[in-house]
Amino acid sequence: MDNHDASLCYHCGLPLSKGNTYSAKVLGQERTMCCPGCQAVAEAIVDNGLEDYYHFRTSFAEQGEQQLESTLAHLKSYDHPEIQHDFVISDGNEKQIQLTIEGISCAACGWLIEKKLLSIPGIVRVAVNVAARRATISWQQDLVQLSHIIGQLDRIGYHALPFQPDEHEASFQKENKRFLRKLGLSGLMTMQVMMLAIALYFGIFGSIDEQTKTFFHWISLILATPVVLYSGSEFYRNALNGLRVRALNMNFSVSLAVLGTFFASAWATVTQSGEIYFESVCMFIFLLLISRYLEHRTRYKASQISANMLKYIPLSATLVENESVQHVLAKQLRVGQQVLVKPGETFPVDGVIVQGQGAIDESMLTGESESIIKQAKDDVFGGTLNLNGTFVVSVKHELKLSLVNNILRLQESALASKPKAAIYADRASQFFVIIVLVIALISYISWLQFQPDNAFWIAIAILVATCPCALSLATPSALTSAIAKLNEYGLLIKRADVLDLIPDVDTLVFDKTGTLTYGKFSISDIKLFNNYDRQHALKLAAALEQYSEHPIANAFTDTQPYKISEVSCDIGRGVTGVYAGSKVQIGHVKYIKSDIPELSSVADDCIVLTQANRLVATFAIKDRLREDAKQLIDSLKHKRIIMLSGDSQKNVEAIASKLAISDRLYRQLPHQKLDYIRGLQAQGAKVLMVGDGINDAPVLAAADVSVAMGGAADMSKRSADVVMLNPDLINLNQLFAMSIKVRKKIKQNMLWAIGYNLLILPLAIAGLLTPWMAVIGMSLSSIIVVTNSVRLLR
Repeated sequence: MDNHDASLCYHCGLPLSKGNTYSAKVLGQERTMCCPGCQAVAEAIVDNGLEDYYHFRTSFAEQGEQQLESTLAHLKSYDHPEIQHDFVISDGNEKQIQLTIEGISCAACGWLIEKKLLSIPGIVRVAVNVAARRATISWQQDLVQLSHIIGQLDRIGYHALPFQPDEHEASFQKENKRFLRKLGLSGLMTMQVMMLAIALYFGIFGSIDEQTKTFFHWISLILATPVVLYSGSEFYRNALNGLRVRALNMNFSVSLAVLGTFFASAWATVTQSGEIYFESVCMFIFLLLISRYLEHRTRYKASQISANMLKYIPLSATLVENESVQHVLAKQLRVGQQVLVKPGETFPVDGVIVQGQGAIDESMLTGESESIIKQAKDDVFGGTLNLNGTFVVSVKHELKLSLVNNILRLQESALASKPKAAIYADRASQFFVIIVLVIALISYISWLQFQPDNAFWIAIAILVATCPCALSLATPSALTSAIAKLNEYGLLIKRADVLDLIPDVDTLVFDKTGTLTYGKFSISDIKLFNNYDRQHALKLAAALEQYSEHPIANAFTDTQPYKISEVSCDIGRGVTGVYAGSKVQIGHVKYIKSDIPELSSVADDCIVLTQANRLVATFAIKDRLREDAKQLIDSLKHKRIIMLSGDSQKNVEAIASKLAISDRLYRQLPHQKLDYIRGLQAQGAKVLMVGDGINDAPVLAAADVSVAMGGAADMSKRSADVVMLNPDLINLNQLFAMSIKVRKKIKQNMLWAIGYNLLILPLAIAGLLTPWMAVIGMSLSSIIVVTNSVRLLR
């Protein structure tokens, strides 16, 4: 191939067209190519240090993708803002997208994708969920374009497209059918090859002459070939993808074992000398495909428990505009538009009720079947069911930012995040592959000295028996099942590694308002001053409190507020503004810095309202203890329990006494709460914080593990590791119980995977394990790990 005709493409050998401008530098010279596809392939070969391919090739390669330019143009369309609007979340210069990725088959694929993408400048985060075949990618728009990211995935063999539920499901079904085709073919052929092998081994057909044996061997070769080349292609592709980024994965050792056994058996068939193991290689592929298919189905089922929430979102909505109604797609709705929702219909997006009153079923979010009565100014969520009212709802969030979609994004992030056990397992599996390859090579060389005929097959048995599939499945299979089960209790896990931290928690810190109590405040008493009337006080208070996210602000939502300006909020203290040219304030007594004489006699559990440095009114606010708070606290008495609240001493003492909590702090500002948590951690405590207010956000972020109630402020939910969508506080016990179970399952899986390999390796090295025995042992090991993890779903 060295005497290359200059009129032909250097890569594929096809004739060059006139005016050809495609070229690549290969072996120190500029070589002409026929199309951009061949140019791209040649450049990839050179860039990956595989240039010697052109030295040793005996024929031209296949032509590269001629339509590469049109493919790149297609990918460029993903960079348009209009197209990105439906599936890209923007946060300033940083953007985030969920991609459906075809071709993912195991944990090694996820590791490979993360490694490749994180090497691209501008990529901030990559989280791959192997079970759901999705990747969440964050990138900086000014450094890298989405089209480039998707293009890089294509280059390493994974086709990616923006995640959309219907298309993702279609993609899954397509891959499922491909799995079944390969599995069916390998199963059918394996049975035929096994029958011939059994007949030869056990003499079922009586005395068979050598010519008939050779005929059977050739039939076995013909039957095994499609199994190896088609059904086994899954492993070779993944092994090559790893080599492209200079990484060895478990598929590499599997590919070596399969191809080595097949070609050695084929050579023995041709030369009519040596061992024939066609039945072993077919059985290996068949059993390995079974274990991966079971893993594929099981993990998909577990991940779908959360993803199934999407089925509740209707495709269309009834838009109310200019006193007329029209049907539109739900994803076309924009913030501020109004939609009509009739009895029996599902709310299409998140919004605020403008008109109407009735019962709503929110069980798809909380797991609770009890209906909730809602009216004007209440929030509603896309996917919840309108039972008996007629509502006009103002759109609060576009569909892609709805609570359901946010939950799914958080869920994907949780499933993709890795606890220490998973990180160690991934690293161990990489080193394990290298160690096994070295051991197999040493064993091969050693056995050559004593029994040359067995040396090759002993090396193959080592590669097969010690494939680290079970080790790679040990942690992700358990985490996926655990997170799916917790979703049934309305517990949304944002980081999977928190399940590894919770068993070590020895200190629980609870906020009071909205956590141990319902946080549904009402005004129990109003005292008026300086001749201000009640209506003025309520409207002025409502005008200020509408800018606060503190739960107390909800006590003032029943009144039509005044219009005020120059509003500023001091988190955990109060709100200041300007009304009718004068300064107005509302908040705790300590927040109102004034020389107003009446303040000295105001109780410290009252809310104070002032205008123009004059006291307008004081409000006594009441709240109610959660019904299951006592039951929860009693069940956690073996841990240290602390109440940390910004409320008055009187209110804190009242709740703490009912719950028998001896450690309680009151009138705590956000920075004081934060200092207290850090102080506990400095003493060696492992702290779990439960809160819901915006003032709890810094503390939630600082705690070792943080839990936000479902009705928490947005900032608190962002800071928390776990969000309780179900209002039942007692479900916190499920979190503790599941964290202990999942840790136990991971340990069991890891011990089994490591113990199996330690047990089987000496047997394989000693030559006591034939390849077919190794095949069965390795496949059963993976199936046992997955089955053990799935028990968490019960």
